[in-house]
Amino acid sequence: MEVKRKLLREVIVKIGLERIDMQEGIIVEALLDSGATGLVMSSEFAKKQGFKLKKLERPINVRNMDGSLNKEGPIKHMVEVNIYYQEHRERTEIDMIRGQKWMVILGMPWLARHNPKIDWRTEEVKMTRCPEECRKQWRPVQEKSGWEKQKEEEVKKEAGKKREEKDKRKKQKKGKTMKVKEVAEK
Repeated sequence: MEVKRKLLREVIVKIGLERIDMQEGIIVEALLDSGATGLVMSSEFAKKQGFKLKKLERPINVRNMDGSLNKEGPIKHMVEVNIYYQEHRERTEIDMIRGQKWMVILGMPWLARHNPKIDWRTEEVKMTRCPEECRKQWRPVQEKSGWEKQKEEEVKKEAGKKREEKDKRKKQKKGKTMKVKEVAEK
């Protein structure tokens, strides 16, 4: 008798991660993993992106699926970040782990707390059962978050480009008008 193995599906979401110290954000792909017992970030990725690492008081041993200790060693650092996804916003701590395939893994503690609706066939994730505090407009100490600043800068740049193009067209039109007048006067 042949046993058919179901293929495991990975559900990946694009999330915003904001550095607390700089209030600058980036968009990354995060793996939703009900088998993971925490929230983890690749330490190589964190260093590359300039996240401020905090040393843990006690290292946390990492165990593989088979129960053996992970060859990369214990977790010694974490980072504090803001996570943005759909209407969800939260400030949380993510443990750093070396040799990580994914930039970020949101494991069972995150899934249990936010209880997202996940359609495993379509890989659609809806944050409809999040705790109320996740929907509140969290405001950092500064008046605007890095995401809002980034969006404003993009809008300003776009408006500046449009103004420059409009001015350029006016000058070109004015130049043509001047040439026509000069030709008509001769």
